[in-house]
Formats: sequence, structure tokens, C-alpha cells
Amino acid sequence: MDFTTALDHHLTAVRSRDLEAYMATVHDEATVILPNGRTVTGAEAVRAFHQGWFEDPDWTMETETTRTVVHRDTAVAVLDVHYRDLDGDGKPYEMRYLLSLVFARTDGNWLLVHDQNTLR
Repeated sequence: MDFTTALDHHLTAVRSRDLEAYMATVHDEATVILPNGRTVTGAEAVRAFHQGWFEDPDWTMETETTRTVVHRDTAVAVLDVHYRDLDGDGKPYEMRYLLSLVFARTDGNWLLVHDQNTLR
């Protein structure tokens, strides 16, 4: 599978809140850094975080891919994200941030190894 297709599968799994499809795109040693700086490391911790997030029906996320670089078995995608959600009191909020995704080609599959969210 080429990287563009793999990235599309990854983002579609997120938008559709499909945990199993999402985890099929994640490396066992993946790291996710959230906009608040919280770090989630390892497939099981990434699964647990995303399970809770995917169960929340209130959020939407629009992305625009601004850059991709593929070099041998490593690929990087930078996305502009517009995220909308409700806080604990049910009040709407939104965030704009940059999302950097790093994938490694492993046994012919592109797997996420690093997910960095940086507020604008």
C-alpha cells in the first residue's frame, strides 16, 4: 500500500471512530503527544486513550494535509486540524492545531510511530 492510501485509512478510522481499524495503523511502540502535552506511549495505552475518545459522540475533526514527505521506510504528514467538542459542562469549544504524524513501513504496512499535536 502506498503512503497516501495508508494515511487516508488512518484518518478515516479516526473520523469514523473505528478503534480496530485505527489500531491496525498503529505501531506497537507508538507515541501520541496531545495538545496539552500529555504523552501516551505504547499500543495498549494508545488503544485505551482512543477507546475513551472514540466513545465520545460530541467531537468533530476536520483536517487538511499541508505537507507529506516519504523517504524510504519513513513518512511524515503535517495536517492543519480544526477540532470541535463539548467540555465537561456541555459548553462548545474548538481548537486549531497542527498535527504531525510519523509512519514507518513495517512488513509492507505503514504504521504510526509518532503523533504530535501542537496548538496554534
